[in-house]
Amino acid sequence: MQDQLLAMLRSQLVAIMSGAVFLFIGLAACTLAAVRRRSGARLFVWLGIWSGMYGARLLVESPAMTAALPHWIQIGVPFLKTAITYLLVPVVSLAWLELSTGKMRLFLHAVILIGLVIGVAGIGFFVITGFAEKLILYDDLLAAAALLVLVIIVAVPGLSRKFLVLPNRPVMVVGTLVFAIEALHFSVSRALHYQTWPITGSLGLAALLFSLGYVAVQSALASERRLLSIENELAIAREIQASILPSDSPELKNLRVAAAYRPMTAVAGDFYEFIPVDQNRIGFLLADVTGHGVPAALIAAMIKVAMQSVVACAHDPREVLRGLNRVLFAQLRTQLVSAAYLWLDTENRIALYSAAGHPPLLHCREGKLERIESNGLLLGVLPNSDYPLCDMPVLPGDRFLLYTDGVIEPENPLGHSFGEHKLEQVVHNNQSRPPSELLDQLLSEIRQWQPASMAQKDDITLIAIDVV
Repeated sequence: MQDQLLAMLRSQLVAIMSGAVFLFIGLAACTLAAVRRRSGARLFVWLGIWSGMYGARLLVESPAMTAALPHWIQIGVPFLKTAITYLLVPVVSLAWLELSTGKMRLFLHAVILIGLVIGVAGIGFFVITGFAEKLILYDDLLAAAALLVLVIIVAVPGLSRKFLVLPNRPVMVVGTLVFAIEALHFSVSRALHYQTWPITGSLGLAALLFSLGYVAVQSALASERRLLSIENELAIAREIQASILPSDSPELKNLRVAAAYRPMTAVAGDFYEFIPVDQNRIGFLLADVTGHGVPAALIAAMIKVAMQSVVACAHDPREVLRGLNRVLFAQLRTQLVSAAYLWLDTENRIALYSAAGHPPLLHCREGKLERIESNGLLLGVLPNSDYPLCDMPVLPGDRFLLYTDGVIEPENPLGHSFGEHKLEQVVHNNQSRPPSELLDQLLSEIRQWQPASMAQKDDITLIAIDVV
């Protein structure tokens, strides 16, 4: 019995080796896709499944390999062979789908749908009757039609440019034509009852898989180069944005100031500015652009420029916001800006405050917290918006806190927001700590509030001012 099995293995060695190679290539491609997890990885997945299915079919079609399997596995071999036969067309179409555009994607979606209907029906019929060839003719016709369309599109330069994304078309042309010629040769030989070499079909598929794999690698490398270029540009943008923000906190005679800035992405839509006039007077601007990333960062840079036009009225928060609104209204399209401006005059012991759709200013005095809301419309809504002005006395020991909504919006695992109540609790519990330590504590509390696996969902900016 063992001698017979060895003899069978030798006679079918080519098919077994080919099956093992295709199976290994399939596993390698799927592993590469799992490691990458970036754009283009799906093409590696479908190529891997395609290669693995073909390799598995070669192995189960070998009587020697089947005989070497345990009996309980042998029972399932016919089901596996039938499933692979009927499902190859949808899997191959899914691989081509990753390289297609326009109407070609609609055609491949139709092929996938029809292939799945035929496959499910064919597999179901086999399970019920034990006959696997009932719908194989329709599956072969679908495969032949899809292959014909693909050969024409790949071979004609104008069509391939219109319907396919191919970094290297000549390689794809060679692989597709070799596979098509081999498929035609195999079909004609089977119809005329000619004997073909066992390795012929494997060589044709190997050529096609190699060309598709080469294109997949080229696409992946191009994607990596694009990502690297974007990352370099974002790094430059981050440096530019850092340059428009204050490099350090201002040092004034009767004030202690600290700021914290935590962008959600490389660049952000939060912006803050200090406008010191002398040792006793200073303005604080905090703005939050709707949206995130580069578009919001560009508008934040516009606010920096717009601030130059309102420096002369830094002592009047209402005029500062009016001036910013006039400048930004002409430039903004779909995005808006919330802003808050606080003016402190420690010589005359007065504070002035105005806001445009911004979270309230927190004012802490003798252990009591007060929310100061003096809001008008967001910047950019109307060209001539007005903003209410709130004035209040300033006493030694007062603390002011400006912040963006990224501070109060983070959610815990139960879906509860950090919220203004939690913010006020942290501020109240840290009254005796310096402004910089208060901000560090607030950021720590926010991080602990959110699950460790959850990414930051908004930009966070805080400004704390103590009157001493």
